[in-house]
Amino acid sequence: MSLLRITHVALTLVLLMGVADAQRRGSIYDPTRGPVSPISDKTANRVGDLLTVVIRENQDLKNEEKTDLAKNSTLNYQLVDFNVAPDAFNPLPTMRTTKSDTFGGTANYEKSGAFEARLTAMVVDRLPNGNLVVEGRREIRIDEERKVLEFRGVVRRYDVRRDNTVQSELVADAYVSYSGSGPLTRTNERRGLAKWLHSAVDWVWPF
Repeated sequence: MSLLRITHVALTLVLLMGVADAQRRGSIYDPTRGPVSPISDKTANRVGDLLTVVIRENQDLKNEEKTDLAKNSTLNYQLVDFNVAPDAFNPLPTMRTTKSDTFGGTANYEKSGAFEARLTAMVVDRLPNGNLVVEGRREIRIDEERKVLEFRGVVRRYDVRRDNTVQSELVADAYVSYSGSGPLTRTNERRGLAKWLHSAVDWVWPF
């Protein structure tokens, strides 16, 4: 093979590589997203995409403690000989005591609760391994009542369902907050002097 032919083949390969690279940059296929169709796939994948979080949190706690303490002691002293002053005591003194101490205590703690909600969160960051950092907030105002639901966490791309939802139990480092303010919320809370007195009595009362 002549030098001219080798040069021609090399130039052809360089041109083909350049064309392929240009096609890759302008192609609708993104190799960083893997084999996912940009037409049929509607799930969150990039920063700014939306994702619906299905929050189902159940709480069931139970703790039981029991203490039993018993202590008995007996003291018996008798002076059998007092030769310093034989007629000082008649009869010689004795001392007998008995002590009994018992303590019993039982403590039970049970708490159960459930919280369910749906919240649409936004992808705020994408980690190098493909995991999505999501954050969402919803505020509802009805007259003077205000309810705020907040959620954030890290979602694995593979845990997102086809309908673009993810279960809260699959979210890592999940944070869920539901708070409220307003007249309805205040009716279920102790406020002011009543709250202070209840806390003081609860702290002082020994039983």
